[in-house]
Amino acid sequence: MQVLSRFTKDLLEKPANLSTASKYTAMNGLIYLSGGALLVVWPGLTQTLLMDRPFVGDEEGLIRVAGLTVLVIGWFYLFGGRSGARQVVAASVVNRLTFVPLLVPLAIAGVFPHLLLSFACLDAVLAVGAWWLSVEPFEG
Repeated sequence: MQVLSRFTKDLLEKPANLSTASKYTAMNGLIYLSGGALLVVWPGLTQTLLMDRPFVGDEEGLIRVAGLTVLVIGWFYLFGGRSGARQVVAASVVNRLTFVPLLVPLAIAGVFPHLLLSFACLDAVLAVGAWWLSVEPFEG
């Protein structure tokens, strides 16, 4: 029981003074957690909100897997932001401005176009926000 208690304490621990960039990264994590959970529970969201075509074959399952992936990314952003480590913010910016844009060619090819384009755009905008918040003002 003591092991579980220590594990929970470690999971919920956060520094007293989080930077704005860390708080922003944690907030991004909540956005991704929510969006991913929504796709897992309701994959038809892509047709309802994004007006994508009806699913063919196992596409509903693929949307759920994409949702789970986004949920896990959100989990790491939430706890990475809560850790207060500047490296987490910087790493998330690099990741979101280099790897996520690779979704755009898939969207152009017609593979879940609206979902992937929406995610790529949202992620890039949030990454620029994290980058902007993580840059310390010039002191000279």
